Amino acid sequence: MNAPSPLVETSRDGAVLVITLRREHKRNAVDRQLADAMDAAFNLLDDDPALLAGVLTGGDVAFSAGSDLAARGDYDTERGGQYGIIRRKRAKPLVAAVEGLALGGGMEIVLACDMVVAAEDAIFGLPEVCRGVLPTCGALFRALQALPPNVARELVLTGEPMSAGRAHALGLVNQLTPKGRSLDAALRMARRISENAPLSVQACLGAMNGLLAATDAAGWEATRTAYQAIVNSRDTKEGVQAFFEKRPPRWQGV
Repeated sequence: MNAPSPLVETSRDGAVLVITLRREHKRNAVDRQLADAMDAAFNLLDDDPALLAGVLTGGDVAFSAGSDLAARGDYDTERGGQYGIIRRKRAKPLVAAVEGLALGGGMEIVLACDMVVAAEDAIFGLPEVCRGVLPTCGALFRALQALPPNVARELVLTGEPMSAGRAHALGLVNQLTPKGRSLDAALRMARRISENAPLSVQACLGAMNGLLAATDAAGWEATRTAYQAIVNSRDTKEGVQAFFEKRPPRWQGV
């Protein structure tokens, strides 16, 4: 078993595991160390029979700003894929409790959860095209499942953020809360789930998520094809460099 990490805090609330990301100084952007710590926490949720549901939160300031670009894509894990969660086959329900920003890979983590509770001032977005890259952790197909297709295209192609209120109206968010109260509401939801028959809950979740995942292979292949089309482009290099230099990128279309 992996040693506890200061980057991810886990606590038990009865049969619910609360997983809190603690890389606040980087707005919970995921690097190698955080990905490994997240993977260990999700392994605990998967493997402990006393745990029946989970809540994932980033704390009070930001859910997650996504990938740490300094990690250069080094955040894959053996059991969970990217960030320890993106390709994980989970049997137990996971509720996202979102405060602040859920951007890029942070939005893709939200899309990998089963239900979403968000504070009224939370922000969701997929800004990758603004940096000359693209979402590689499932958003190109999971956003189409969670949102109307034209809205998913808007998020991906404009890079503009979405308010929690709009996300709730469109069905991405199950419940809105005042600022600072998303974890409380997510815990109530997870507790309610954990009161039900575990085998029934897991069978239902497996059936529903299995249907949604039926086209995942095609989604991952489409994502790979899209990535290959840009990975060696000058614009991708320029977008990442401009991000680090904190300046507007100068696109060339090549």
